[in-house]
Formats: sequence, C-alpha cells, structure tokens
Amino acid sequence: MKVLQISPYFPPHVGGIEYHVKGLSDGLTERGYEVEVATSCGNSQGKFLRIPCIDFLYFPVPLSFPQREADVYHSHVPSPTFAFWFKDSAPHVVTYHNDVVVPCRVNGHCLPRSLGGSLEWINRKLVGPVLDRAEIIIATTKSYAETSPVLRDYLHKIEIVPNAVDTTIFRPGLSRDNYVLYVGRLVDYKGIEMLLLAMRLVQNKENLWLMMVGDGYDRSRFEKIASRMRLKIEFTGRVDRNKLIDLLSRAEMLVLPSANRLEAFGIVLLEAMACQTPVLAYDTPGVNEVAMNGGMIFSETTELAEQILELHRDESRRSALGERGRIAVREKYSWEKVLDKVESIYDEVTQCTM
Repeated sequence: MKVLQISPYFPPHVGGIEYHVKGLSDGLTERGYEVEVATSCGNSQGKFLRIPCIDFLYFPVPLSFPQREADVYHSHVPSPTFAFWFKDSAPHVVTYHNDVVVPCRVNGHCLPRSLGGSLEWINRKLVGPVLDRAEIIIATTKSYAETSPVLRDYLHKIEIVPNAVDTTIFRPGLSRDNYVLYVGRLVDYKGIEMLLLAMRLVQNKENLWLMMVGDGYDRSRFEKIASRMRLKIEFTGRVDRNKLIDLLSRAEMLVLPSANRLEAFGIVLLEAMACQTPVLAYDTPGVNEVAMNGGMIFSETTELAEQILELHRDESRRSALGERGRIAVREKYSWEKVLDKVESIYDEVTQCTM
C-alpha cells in the first residue's frame, strides 16, 4: 500500500508533530508500506516530495504542488495549506493535532489581536473543507476533541489515536539528580513565567535547581526574569537526543506549564514517563489526560509550587508515579499500538473507497 504523509514540516525542523510524522513514517515503512512524505523540509532517510514554500509565522504557503497518486492520503494539521491541496484526494485521513490559537507574542514580537484573529479565521476557512471531505479525522485524545471549537462538528467521524514514544530508547536511568526539568521551546505561550514564579517559591524553601532545555525567541527575556529572581537555574539550549534522554532520566520531575490550546498532548510527557520520571502539567484538555497517567496536574502558580515541593520531599511518591507512567506508556503509547490503530484506519478507508 502506498501512503502519502502530508506535513508542512519534518525533521530536522523541531517540533512534536514533526517527530510524530517521522515516527509514523518510519514505522509504516518497516511494516512494508511504501511511504512518501510531502513536506517543506526534511533531510532524513526516506522518500520525500519537497514543496517550495514561503514560510509565514509557522504557516508555510506552497509555491507549487505536483500531483501524487497514493492509496491513502494522510494529512497532518494545523498549518492546513498542505492538507487543503489534497482535500479532494481520496481516501483522505487527517490527524488534527491542535487548534490554532495565535499567541500574543510570536517570534519574540507582540502581535495585534486583530492580526492574530485574522490568521485564525484564515485557518478555519482552509481547514473546514479539509475536515468536511476527510473520511476519518484522527484526534490524539478524547478530551481535546470534545472541547475543540473546530472538532465538535466532526465527532461522528473522529478516531482517537495518541502520539507515541519508543520505550527502548527513552528508558529509566540509574540515579536521580537535584533538579526540576523543562523541555520545549522558550516562547511566551508555553507558560514558562508561571514555572519561574513557582520555582522562586520552591527555592525559598528547598535547594532544588531548575533545568531549562530548549531554545526560542523569548529565551533572553526569560533569562533576565530568572536573573532578577536570582533563581538557581541553567539554560542548556538545544541538546541532542542522547543528552535529552540523560536529562529526562535523571530529573526528579518534568514540568509542562503551557495553558494554551496549542499544547494539545505534550509528547515530552511521554518521553519523561518512559524514563520513569513523574510529570506535572497544566490542566488543559488533552495534556491533562496524558499527564494523569504518570503525574499530577495544576492550574495556578502556588499549586504548582506545592506539587513540586511534595514530590521533591517524597521519594517514594516520585518512584510510584514514575513506575505508573512507564507502565502506561508501554500499555497505551507505544509505537506498536499506535501503528496498529493507524493500520486499521487505513484498511477501513481503503475498503470504503473500493
């Protein structure tokens, strides 16, 4: 079976969706599928249909789009311009990773709300016809689908297929160090200021470091805030996968503080849980559903600080949550189980179009 994966971005472009598409493509190829990826970038092994684009605020606009024949067309949105091109191709499966909510700061600059609203309106106009024509829409969690202002009109054709992680690569380490870990882009909508404020409360009582892994347009602003607070903190920048696994496996806990619906799942939660590291996440649909498998959720700064202190002071609690999280990853979020679900969807849509 020939499958065309359609994704605006692909590794080495950094992001959860990008690595999900890569893992899905690699896994399907290993299972005997002929997989091609239509994308604006990508230099990994495999077959690629590279599309020249103008990249506008994470919204790549294709300059041209050659036709491709496939048995299944599988698009990944947001950034729906690629999926829109294939909206009339059948059978068409669409993975809806998250709603588009333009943050007030993009690329380090404040955006007028009128511009953000216009971009959201354009996205809805493009994604609507794609979802209308799709045979099946995949959402990564039930709670996110049911609370999405876009997906609520398509619940009748939604299948839940979560993201996945390779538990043979992300696995527990031998010891733990004295730090809380954040992994992700250093941008405003990720909720990093809440984490910094919470860590100030924590460090007034305990000697516990904060490790910030990642980079982004707002990094210098967060570094200045942390300096003013006199936090015990280290900004590592981007790290390679081996270093990331090492940091995840040695952390006391991982915190995902984003309250924005752009954060719909949190693949880094799976990576931490696979390393038997407990997680704390902001109580947003989708993310909370994942985090409760191996950690706790919070909704404000003081609550986050209290949870960090609780876990720091209770090693047995950390250990129990870590073990529960790794079991959940093996049982629900392994690539084997996710690929099985995707294959069954492909079989269903190809039989319906015969």
